[in-house]
This record gives sequence, C-alpha cells and structure tokens, in this order.
Amino acid sequence: MKILLIGFTKIAYMPYIHFYINQLYKTNIEINLIYWDRDGKPDVDPPRGVNVFKFSDNMSDSESMAKKIPHFMRFRKFATKVIKENNFDLIIVLHSTPGVLLYDILIKKYSRKYILDYRDVTYENFNLYKKIIHGLVNHSIVTFVSSDAFRIYLPKKNNICTSHNILLDSLENRNIRRYQPRDKQPIRIRYWGFIRHEEINKTIITRLANDSRFELHYHGREQKTAKNLKNYCKKLGVNNVFFHGEYKPDDRYSFASETDLLHNIYENDATQLAMGNKFYDGIVFYIPQLCNEGSFMGQKVETSGIGIALDPNKENFAELIFEYYNSLNWKDFNAMCDDMLKKVLAEYSKGTEIIQDIFNGKKIQ
Repeated sequence: MKILLIGFTKIAYMPYIHFYINQLYKTNIEINLIYWDRDGKPDVDPPRGVNVFKFSDNMSDSESMAKKIPHFMRFRKFATKVIKENNFDLIIVLHSTPGVLLYDILIKKYSRKYILDYRDVTYENFNLYKKIIHGLVNHSIVTFVSSDAFRIYLPKKNNICTSHNILLDSLENRNIRRYQPRDKQPIRIRYWGFIRHEEINKTIITRLANDSRFELHYHGREQKTAKNLKNYCKKLGVNNVFFHGEYKPDDRYSFASETDLLHNIYENDATQLAMGNKFYDGIVFYIPQLCNEGSFMGQKVETSGIGIALDPNKENFAELIFEYYNSLNWKDFNAMCDDMLKKVLAEYSKGTEIIQDIFNGKKIQ
C-alpha cells in the first residue's frame, strides 16, 4: 500500500502531520510526502522513512491572493504530476486549499480514497468555494477538523471527526514550567508561531509598552508584519518587547520554561474559530493563556479555567492581565490543565483508531 500526504508548506510548519505519521509507523505502508519550500531557508529533516517530493517556489505568506494564484497553480501542476506518475492507494490532504486546487482529481480518481484535514476557514462565505469544500468532505473517507467551530461551514455528515494539534512528544517535557516559581516580576508574556495580525499586536504592544510589570516576547517567522512591529516598537521607544526570530519545534521547551503567560490572541476574523497549537502547549506545559474576547479559544480557556479572554482594545487591558495572573490558584489551575489534557487525549485516541481502521482496510461509515 502506498500513501501520499499532501502538505502545503515547509515540514517545520506542519507539526499536525505527526497525527498521521505516528499511525503510519505502526504499519508497513509506504509513506510519501509532498511539501512546499516557500523561502529556500533551512527546514527540519523529513520524518523518518518518508519519501519526499519537494516543491520549491518562493512565496511570502503576506502576498495578496492575486499574487499567490500563479504559485498555487504551479503547486497544482507539480502535485498533479506526482499523483499521475505514482499509483497511490490513499491520499491525505493536509489542508483544504490543496484540496480545492486538486478537487477534480480527488473527486474523480480518489473518491472515498482520501482523508481531508480541514484546519482553516478561508473563502467559505463564497458559495462556489463553499460548494467545493462540501464536495471534498462528501467524497472523503473521513474529514478531520482541527476545531469544532469549523463545523458550521461544513455539511452535516457522520464522516467528520475532531483532531487536535497536540504534539505528543511535548508530554515528555510536561513539567518544564510547573515546578518553577510563579511569582515572577516582570510577568513574561510570550508568543510563538508565525508572527501575523499586525493591528491587534500593535494594540497589545501599545497597552503593555514600557510597563515595568510586563515583558512581551515574540518567537517565530518574521516577514512583513514582524518587521512592521519592530519598527513600531522602535518608533515608540519601547523597551520591554523582544523579538527572537525563527525557531525549531524543540526550541519551544526552553522558552516555554521561561513563560508566565501565553499570548494566544489573534484578530477578530476567521481565525477566531481556530484552535491554535499554543492552546495545547498551554495545557501541556501548565501555562495560563490570553485569548481574544469572543473567540472560540477564548470560550474554551474560560469555561475550562485555563486562561482568560480579554479585549486588547480596552484601556485597562494591562490591569486586567495583572489582576488575573496574581489571582490564580496554581493548584486549581494545574488540576484544570490536567482535566483538559485528559479530554483532548481521549478524543485524539478516537481519531487514531479511525485512521488505523482506514489503514487496515475497514469500511468507515
């Protein structure tokens, strides 16, 4: 049996790939991977034993859609060639966008022979795009959603399941923050991931700028938004905001151990429905997290007691953070992280059982 995973970015930026790779390692299935090197910079090594097809084409994530389309069409051409020259038994599409680009091939040649991994809302408000997404879900063996909030954009089907972006390797480092002092001054707030959403980060920086109670740290890819934020800090003379650049997945352990609050705030747009990787890092490493008021993650952290949802536009934003952090009962907080992790792992396990059934040729209802 030969399986192809279709990624839409560099390997380092696809930690969710391990949800599938870890199950494939339990079989003798040949594993193939298409991935997209978008910047020509060093990447992490491919997963062990995986045959890779590398698509190289420089494209900034901040480009307009009009400028991205020619890149997307070259990716389609590359992926189509790989698929036609190989006789894959099953395809796993690791994002809805490559699914849309390869829609005709998936529907005609791989109906009920592909898994769709749905992890971002993009143009679902346009009827044609929504119709294509519905077609992809309907023809998939199973569609995994990384956030239950995404289901409002999908057809009501029994073949839609929930996945989680948790990295199981992180569990080996679970206590890196737990047993260190919590009464830190200043309170170290930290963001990690691709640095985007300029306006809301400018607002956060403005609220915390030169406030001796806080430090704000950014780790991640620095494209146009990060450069603009750096210039913004320079212009304001900010002395408590720090940019540390790109990192490798394992680097998270060192800076998570030096984090008091996790910055998990995004703009009030489609990302408000998403479940970010940092949500899982927060519960694994026992770090309380700040989410945006009104977001799906904000609702989750508040109802489960593992964080707070705040609106950075409110003038007392910094005061509310300070009050929240200093009011935490750490024994209760740790217990609530344990409860949430238990629920996540139970659902994750159900997903892996479904994947194993597919790999073993069992019919999925």
